[in-house]
Amino acid sequence: MVLVAAAALLRGSQLLCAQRSAPPELAGLWEFPGGKVEDGEEPRSAAHRELAEELGIEVELGELVVGPNADGSWPVLGDARMLVWRGEVVGGSPAALQDHADVRWVELAEAHTLAWIEVDRPILAALIALAGEESVLQRQDPQRLDQGPRRPTP
Repeated sequence: MVLVAAAALLRGSQLLCAQRSAPPELAGLWEFPGGKVEDGEEPRSAAHRELAEELGIEVELGELVVGPNADGSWPVLGDARMLVWRGEVVGGSPAALQDHADVRWVELAEAHTLAWIEVDRPILAALIALAGEESVLQRQDPQRLDQGPRRPTP
């Protein structure tokens, strides 16, 4: 089984999207940047390595965007699965160095208008839903995002 480690990199309300240049069947489609976890490599370390190699950036990874598989991963092509963390760029400027034709910051609410790799679409939908939930929590109590929705007091 192949494991892929990727990141949903956010800058305010914007998401960093990467457009594939290869292989031919994926060229021109958009994705969450990342790559395959090598034998003996920790998935988080793989995400850091891949983002440095492919985009020339250093990142800070936060929580996992939890997928439907028991380990929190997302199904991708064949029997492969992908772990995706939310994160932010902390060093460098994103550039299409390897495997990508373009990278760009897109408003998260409008990211669905890009031509995404099909297996990344459910992850994007989950990320948008998560951002919406956090927006509601932020309006309720900006200091306590981690407590979840509060019940109204009578």
